[in-house]
Amino acid sequence: MRGLHADTGYLLYRLGLRSGSLFNSGLERHGLRLRHYAILRHLATVEGARQRELSERLGYDPSAIVSLVDDLQRLDLAERRPDPHDRRNRIVVLTDAGRALLRDSDKDGPRVTECLLAPLGSEERATLHALLLRIAEPCAGDRRP
Repeated sequence: MRGLHADTGYLLYRLGLRSGSLFNSGLERHGLRLRHYAILRHLATVEGARQRELSERLGYDPSAIVSLVDDLQRLDLAERRPDPHDRRNRIVVLTDAGRALLRDSDKDGPRVTECLLAPLGSEERATLHALLLRIAEPCAGDRRP
């Protein structure tokens, strides 16, 4: 094996691009991109999050979070509300329409995964998943999520 395909990091990068492209294709019908979807999915696991928390958790630039949340608010999928613990802050929460969209899009993730992992058997898929979980955490000294 020679060239870029000998570099595991490059192969992971290419897989990320391919996965993102497939996800974005499915999300286009909702007027969304993967970055919007990641915010919605995260908000579905919490009672609400400050934009700074979203930035840190998802690894997006804080200025990008503002724009993405603006988009979600314009689509009535999320809204900014006063933080019940600190009125100086606002938290981002899912709306009912946001929850409905997540229910509607529940098949998108498995569809993308099935497409990407079609060449692998079930044991290989389980092994790949376990390995990805192990390496998904940031390296020591790397503060990015």
